[in-house]
Amino acid sequence: MGAIRVLMFGWEFPPKSTGGLGTACFGLTKGLVNAGVQVNFVLPASDEFQSHVNILPAFKKMSEGNISFRTIRSNLTPYITSQEYGQSLGKHLSSSPGFHSFQQIYGSNLFEEVERYSEEAVRIAIEEFQKNRFDIIHCHDWLTFKAGINAKQSTGVPLIIHIHATEFDRTADQGVNQYVYEIEKQGMLLADKIIAVSNYTKLRIIRHYGIPPEKIVVIHNAVDTADSREHFQESFPIKKHEKIVLYLGRLTIQKGPDYFLYAAKKVLDYEKAKANKKMPSESIKFIIAGTGDMEHLMIEKAAELDISQNVLFAGHLSGVQVDQAYKMADLYVMPSVSEPFGITPLEAARNKTPVIISKQSGVSEVLKHCFKVDFWDVNELANKIIVLLKYKELHQEISHNSYNEVKKFSWNITAEKCIDLYNRLIDTEKIEVHY
Repeated sequence: MGAIRVLMFGWEFPPKSTGGLGTACFGLTKGLVNAGVQVNFVLPASDEFQSHVNILPAFKKMSEGNISFRTIRSNLTPYITSQEYGQSLGKHLSSSPGFHSFQQIYGSNLFEEVERYSEEAVRIAIEEFQKNRFDIIHCHDWLTFKAGINAKQSTGVPLIIHIHATEFDRTADQGVNQYVYEIEKQGMLLADKIIAVSNYTKLRIIRHYGIPPEKIVVIHNAVDTADSREHFQESFPIKKHEKIVLYLGRLTIQKGPDYFLYAAKKVLDYEKAKANKKMPSESIKFIIAGTGDMEHLMIEKAAELDISQNVLFAGHLSGVQVDQAYKMADLYVMPSVSEPFGITPLEAARNKTPVIISKQSGVSEVLKHCFKVDFWDVNELANKIIVLLKYKELHQEISHNSYNEVKKFSWNITAEKCIDLYNRLIDTEKIEVHY
């Protein structure tokens, strides 16, 4: 049998990446390519991102012709909401010289655009199928599920859907969008197999979508330890006088940034009381790196808690800035309300930064050398922060052990597990065709 050929649908990919899905897609695809799998990656592209030319440099050293990209002109962007889609479309319409023609290109709302994107995906699938048959269709998260379903129905090729987050995770079980839920459930029902990024996610799929356990395969995410940026110089002036506690992620209800602030308040109150007002509370800084719909609320909440002088909002970080932030921090905290996996703690550990993670996360299943707390238990979270900042030996031990632990993680291993699933589906398809 020749190389496995995969038609993969995603909706973000470095360098245009705003969250963990882009990191996961890059790592997994790199692992697949390293194993000789041929990947044709299809993703939406806005006006400023119309060509794979912008993407290919990330793969130049290891692709060797095993990966290609197809783009569908679309206004879909990562983690977009219906309201944000409408605002984005309005800006494009008002600034486009071809106002009327532009208006015909995109859907008038997010869900119409998802439908249009899936129809375009069928055209690409049939075209690719006719000229170079692919063996597997692999889709990442809900925006691509309809595309994958249409591609499967048009070609008869097995469909795998990869669940990085459900609507219940994104909304923290509050205000689930019924349309998104129905797309997710339809994709799960019509897929040949479902990949869940953790057992935590698998159980939520079974509970909320009624999917049989045997249809779901758990394949954990990984981290690229070869990309630890050891060459960075750790010359951060702020560290001469301050302890740094870092939050890095989208500022949304799912990620629990408000719990980070509540814990920060308790830590700072403890420091003031302990010092009997002789040591300034400015000795600890809490840095929040990220953007999202809770950003203004977070700024207001910091002021309300009277800790604004100790909380710094860094905005969205990307590329080398992310690793610099980890290296600058004395401690990284991920207080997610519902985290299907969570790659950021692995990235922090890769940079020798101790981590505290929510027990409500998939990464807690695989990362052992860290502190774990319930997201809602801000007292325990504050206690863990204080302990790690106070006891140097404990801090060094967790830093050392977690760093050595994540060196064993590899996207190549994750890719091998996906390839095993591919082969099982391909063999099953051949048996069914034969009979």
